[in-house]
Amino acid sequence: MRYLLFDQIRSLQQVGHDVSAISAAGPYVDWLRAAGIPVTTVPLTRRITPLTDVRALLALVAAYRRIRPDIVHTHTPKAGLLGQWAAFLAGVPHRVHTIHGLYYPGHMHAGARWRYAWLERAQMAPAAILLSQNAEDMETCVRERLCDPHRLRFLGNGIDIERFHPRNREPARIAATRASIGVPPDHLVVGMVARMTGEKGYREYFRAAAQLLKTRSDVTFLAIGPFEPWKPDAVSEAEAATFGLGERLRVLGNRYDMPDLYAAMDVLALPSHREGFPRAPMEAAATGVPVVVSDERGCRATVIDGESGFLVPLRDAGALADSLQRLLADASMRERMGTRGRQLAEEQFDQKVVFARVAAAYDEVS
Repeated sequence: MRYLLFDQIRSLQQVGHDVSAISAAGPYVDWLRAAGIPVTTVPLTRRITPLTDVRALLALVAAYRRIRPDIVHTHTPKAGLLGQWAAFLAGVPHRVHTIHGLYYPGHMHAGARWRYAWLERAQMAPAAILLSQNAEDMETCVRERLCDPHRLRFLGNGIDIERFHPRNREPARIAATRASIGVPPDHLVVGMVARMTGEKGYREYFRAAAQLLKTRSDVTFLAIGPFEPWKPDAVSEAEAATFGLGERLRVLGNRYDMPDLYAAMDVLALPSHREGFPRAPMEAAATGVPVVVSDERGCRATVIDGESGFLVPLRDAGALADSLQRLLADASMRERMGTRGRQLAEEQFDQKVVFARVAAAYDEVS
């Protein structure tokens, strides 16, 4: 709600919608309420917790009956599954769901595919309109018969291209940010921004960093994102230390100064295994920073290979290291790709376009 949907909610309010939010309890509930967004908390979890999930379903039904919304719009798999069916049970007349990224990749083992396909179908079934951030996910939905294709609409993803802007890369500002996180003044900076999990590609990132540091010592690597120790593929700070990067790695955790941190980078890496439409490469591109991402659905939509950055094979730390080295060794290439990335952001990543598509979907169902 705070970081992915706040601007969207504000936009909907500005065009006349009365928006309430329902989420799990968390540190930003009071912040959202103070910003003028009514928030109801229910016992939602990301994990499969049958008893808690039943309580969450009942709490959602009760919340809908109290609020009596015309439209329920759900996000994320768990909230989508429970939120859509609770809306159906509560008699909410119009239901919309955003597909942020299917948990149904083509490389999934056959034994698991049917379960995820069933869950995706169950999640999508009550919705009148399905907004997909990723065009490839729409193709998968049609090919695998996950939903009625007539309910699918392309949404895309967007960011605030004025907040993330090349003007942030003013030399004194870059120097101050780098000094604040302990980067030597003569170093190049590679950053990764993602939750600290294996699925995001952190282990490949650290292996690539170790490979690069064998041939050059003038690079500092940043790892930015929240720790999620409850995840089975969680990457801890202690594990990060085992890759032997020493002082050349800065593990920064969750940060709130991302415009400055992107501006302080020379390259952004995101070797993620699965994405819907990741924000970090969009934000870096809008700032004028070239990106290197995995050649995987979602990630592919954020870069023009060879123009604004590079695509590298999935789970290939060696290829990641090679592409990073190409950029680190060529300042003119970084500048050229950064300029093209900003153009791409202006053409395709402006969140105002996404907000207009959401509003249009509401008009369509109601």
